[in-house]
Amino acid sequence: MFRKILIANRGEIALRVVRAAREMGVATVAVHSTADADAMHVRMADESICIGPASSTQSYLSIPAIVSACEITGAEAIHPGYGFLSENAAFVQVLEDHGITFIGPSAEHIRIMGDKITAKDTMKALGVPCVPGSEGGVPDLEAARRVGAEAGYPVIVKATAGGGGRGMKLARSEAELETAFRTARSEAKAAFGNDEVYIEKYLGTPRHIEVQVFGDGKGRAVHLGERDCSLQRRHQKVFEEAPGPAITPEQRAEIGATCAEAVARIGYSGAGTIEFLYENGEFFFIEMNTRLQVEHPVTEAIFGVDLVREQIRVAAGHEMSFRQEDLQINGHAIEVRLNAEKLPNFSPSPGTITQYHAPGGLGVRMDSALYDGYRIPPYYDSLIGKLIVHGRDRDEALARLNRSLGELIIDGIDTTIPLFRDLVADPDVQAGDYTIHWLETWLERNLG
Repeated sequence: MFRKILIANRGEIALRVVRAAREMGVATVAVHSTADADAMHVRMADESICIGPASSTQSYLSIPAIVSACEITGAEAIHPGYGFLSENAAFVQVLEDHGITFIGPSAEHIRIMGDKITAKDTMKALGVPCVPGSEGGVPDLEAARRVGAEAGYPVIVKATAGGGGRGMKLARSEAELETAFRTARSEAKAAFGNDEVYIEKYLGTPRHIEVQVFGDGKGRAVHLGERDCSLQRRHQKVFEEAPGPAITPEQRAEIGATCAEAVARIGYSGAGTIEFLYENGEFFFIEMNTRLQVEHPVTEAIFGVDLVREQIRVAAGHEMSFRQEDLQINGHAIEVRLNAEKLPNFSPSPGTITQYHAPGGLGVRMDSALYDGYRIPPYYDSLIGKLIVHGRDRDEALARLNRSLGELIIDGIDTTIPLFRDLVADPDVQAGDYTIHWLETWLERNLG
């Protein structure tokens, strides 16, 4: 086992890794920008080191600074958390060149899954169902028209290197295709430095279903069921639950086995998530995230496993501590993402926390790095915490979520807590009857 690991991240996920490592007897090094000198992950880690100014490009995204921090502190491995450098293949290669272990998959697997066209081709070859559309990048408008005619309208044009909804445009007919194609390419070039796009059949009322997988890098892999992440705003998830309320045990077993076999065949190591659009009983692959997901706690809750602990173990060369037959679903779990944002416009709301009280009780988990007097810096993502609840069934989980939201106090800033108090009372949410478009419509209707 590693003696010491460095956590190349900040906020609640950095604190999450510190806690798992401490239980394992592994020392931790927290890196931080000047803006995060008083952050909770810095306070909780065994060591800390400043790696640059507030700008993430000069700190959390600075590969030389992070590698230097490893060399100074003697850390043998790096846990990347999510975001920042967690899916940067060049970073993983640099670590390998310096003899530092990356707690995650290989650079090759990150490269393959980081390019949406290559990822789709790879998954299709491995037997994973994919959305109908172009076989690769679409070079020009004439080719785009051919794909649109073959797939059938509506279609969606997507940036090959895209993410977060950027470089993604809908064309409901051939007449709309030219504008969508040119706009998507332009956005992709500006956002990612790569204007290549591909085209897929647009599904009108899908759910967003993702399957958690875990591999040992030696040809063995398991799946840990699915999560329903359909409640999204501008392609960003806000409410996740497991198991998915629309998925049957038979569907879960079939798609889970397909995903586990796929990652086993490529020798994948560590945690990964295979994301699908699900409509009319069919799954369509959209992408694979080669890292820990923000919403991993709901999977941990229903399976009783620590995915971060398992990441560290496997990266250190140990076998996975569970087999597929050991993984049995227990109850239902829900997570809501709490952001420092002002409603109704969701504008960022940094500032000082004047009072913080986390909810508690049976089946309640609060992942946050907040504390009284903490000043939330304006330089980073607005996520400030995740409230996770677990119940014997979905109704109990919803009741527990409602109760916990009533106990939660975060004063001094604006947050999205009121949004979730309203959502948990909505009949559609209570029934689990929603698609990826539901929340946008609800927000227009209720927040204007």
